[in-house]
Order: sequence, then structure tokens, then C-alpha cells
Amino acid sequence: MPVTIYDVAREAKVSMATVSRVINGTAVVKEDTKKRVLEAIAKLGYRPNAVARGLASKRTRTIGVIVPDVSAAFVAEMVRGIEDIANMYDYNILLVNSDAQVDREVSLIGTMWEKQVDGILYMTNVLTSREIDAFEEAQIPVVLCATEDPERRIPSVNIDNYRSGRDAVNFLLQKGCKRIGFITMDEGFSVVADRRLQGAQNRMRGQELHVIRTGRGRYETSLPVIRAYFEEHDLDGVVAASDELGLAAIHAVQDMGKSVPDDVKVIAFDNTRLAVMVRPEMTVIAQPMYDFGAVSMRLLTKLLQDEPVDNYTVILQHNIVERAST
Repeated sequence: MPVTIYDVAREAKVSMATVSRVINGTAVVKEDTKKRVLEAIAKLGYRPNAVARGLASKRTRTIGVIVPDVSAAFVAEMVRGIEDIANMYDYNILLVNSDAQVDREVSLIGTMWEKQVDGILYMTNVLTSREIDAFEEAQIPVVLCATEDPERRIPSVNIDNYRSGRDAVNFLLQKGCKRIGFITMDEGFSVVADRRLQGAQNRMRGQELHVIRTGRGRYETSLPVIRAYFEEHDLDGVVAASDELGLAAIHAVQDMGKSVPDDVKVIAFDNTRLAVMVRPEMTVIAQPMYDFGAVSMRLLTKLLQDEPVDNYTVILQHNIVERAST
């Protein structure tokens, strides 16, 4: 991975702004500080971006978009919403993939600063203090897309994930399910998924909720885990934390020679194209994926243009789309 200005700042124990001042000679920097920065640059082999240096005081009309998996159907729809609003306000998009790796996420924030983007739209599974620190150092307007910040330090656009988890379980209970499972990722991998599980557990208070952990929630690795759990536990209803996990749940039931929805009812989250490609088609907690992107981008334009902002934490509505899997 290329060395970024953030890496230099961390090595020299200074801010990115100080590194920039040393490189550009735009302000007086103490000799000992300047020496540490130059030594860090030499040690790491950092190559400053000449174009970015030339644009140090100008707007680039570019928005950096950092996502965990650019190939995910959920992300694709969100980015379409971002692009539509960005085009409306004459901004370009720089889209990068973080692979949900904190080191890479922090490095990419530094890269965005280096490229002089006007603002950042950010999506991650878990927002850490390292990312918060990097945002504070970069001093670039940031909006979180479909990402939870429990302390509400950064403007964000989301749904009420806790309530949506309650709603999913309540839907299965109303359908007559009595032995319900919740298929999700490993604890701590996704704050959003964890919040949905918490909501589900609250609704099932006093009753057992079977929690099935699947690592990173990928179809290929989750299917055998789900199938093995189903073989040992006679469930009649399942909530899946994503459409991909819902697809794995349906296939696991069918692999056992059982029927969805006659033997096991399945409801999933997201409402991507996977939900209507599988048979039976999946009932879902539908998230406004396009709106996540569009509303986030519009909020960011307000911050960039100093327009009034009514709410820095925007909660969009989710809804249940009932299909054949329940």
C-alpha cells in the first residue's frame, strides 16, 4: 500500500497539517519538528503528490467516498444516490474500497486529505477511535453513510437499526413462529448488525433467540455454518442480518429437504436484488439504499456551502416488504 501523509504524520508524531507545512514551506515550523518530519519522509519513502500541493488552497469539486466493499449490491445502490446528487451540485466522486480493514481505512483518509477532496462520505462496519482521530486531523467535512456512531460525533444518515431488529422478530411472531433464530456476523464485526440483534433480543425478552454467528457474513462461508446449526436445532423462523445471509438460510433449509416458508420462514435485511433473485423471493426489512447515498451527499453539500442544517443525525424510515419466504 502506498505511503500516505497520514503515515508520515503518525511516524513523526505530528498532525497532517504540520507535515503539509514542512513539504510546502507555507509556514514556519520549529527546527526539531521539521527534522522529525523530514526523517519520517525519508524513512518511509514518502512521495508528495505534486498536484495536491498545487491545489492546497483551492476547492477541487471532488468528494471522496470510502466504502468497505465496492462490489456489494447494497453499496452499488447507495453510490448511485451519491452520484445523482453530486452531479446535481457539480461535484466529482472518488470512490475507494477499504476491505473493512481499519489500517486501510485510516490510510485512505490520509490519501483523501492528500488529494485535497472537499469532503468525505464514509461507510464502515465499525467506527473506531483511530478513524475519528484521522478525521479530526484532516479537518475535512465528513458524513457517515449507513454507519453508526454511538456518540454522534460525526453527521450521519441511517435507519433505526435497533427498532428494525425488533420489527423483524415481531413480524415472525405475528406469523406464528415460536423457535426463532437470528443469523448475523461475529460480534463486533458490524455495529449495525449488532444493533439489529440487540433489538431482536429485546423483543424476544423472556424467550430464547437462537443466535447464529457466521464470521464476516459471506454466503460461501456462512452456508455450512447455518446448515449445521439447522440440523441440530428445529427452528421455524429466521431473521438474517443481510440479504446474503438470508440467501444462505433459504439454501440451507432447502438442502435439508425442507420448505421455505412451510417449515422455516425467512426475513432478511436490505432489499437488494438478491432478495428477488432467490426462490422463494425473500421478505425483507427494506432499507432506503439509494436515499442513504442521496441524503448523505446532500447533507455534505450543506456543510460545504455553509447552508443551515436542521439535523446532523438523519434517521430514514425502513419498512417490511412481504414476499414468498414468509
